[in-house]
Amino acid sequence: MRIGELATAVGVTTRTVRHYHHLGLLPEPERLSNGYRNYTLRHAVVLARIRRLTELGLGLTEVRDVLADDAGRDLAEVLTELDEDLARQEAAIRERRARLRALLDSEEELPAEGPVSPELTALFAEMAHPDASPMAAKDRELLALIETTAHPEERARLMGLLGSALATPGGVEQALAVYALLDALADSPTDDPRVDEAARALADCIPRELLPDDIGIDHDDSFLRAFYADFAPAQAEAIRRALRIVTGKEGEEEGRRP
Repeated sequence: MRIGELATAVGVTTRTVRHYHHLGLLPEPERLSNGYRNYTLRHAVVLARIRRLTELGLGLTEVRDVLADDAGRDLAEVLTELDEDLARQEAAIRERRARLRALLDSEEELPAEGPVSPELTALFAEMAHPDASPMAAKDRELLALIETTAHPEERARLMGLLGSALATPGGVEQALAVYALLDALADSPTDDPRVDEAARALADCIPRELLPDDIGIDHDDSFLRAFYADFAPAQAEAIRRALRIVTGKEGEEEGRRP
């Protein structure tokens, strides 16, 4: 048989046959005097087995183990490992579908920053719409980042604190006022008197429990540099001052300005 005939007989492509030759899975056939490969029934049998194994989900390295005459793993062992791996994939898919269903079944409108948890979706519903305030949009992005990277227990604690802060009488109105103050600083210099006003208003909104004791304030690591750089200079200065107020470091040396 020619390579095209072999490929057609087994239901694969000639490129697949050549790839299996390259990997050493399928032995090279003898060549005729005219240089063409001459495939036998044995090649078709091996190629068909490779196809069956790959259709079960085995990788080509595992197929090599099964086909090896020496030191190869037992087929039952390979298939058992494959079955266990598929079981893990099934469990992961069920978990993902449950999360998707919870998002789709939520009574809250799915936020543009999604997918986020139902808890954060509900929190976003209490906040200013991002179209109404650029600072609100940045705040929502930051919360989505925190939810993605924080440990589940810490994430739950933070979301609880923020939810409680917004749920207090006047909490939403206070947050909206802070967003407005910070938005107004978008084109201002860092010595604008409103920077201090915005900083103190923001500090009043931040629960002390929200911040770890060892939180950095100034540009002492790459994340903080990236964080402050995402805001206009006056906005970054207001946020930095607010953090110093909340953590009781207001009277310390301010260090480098953003």
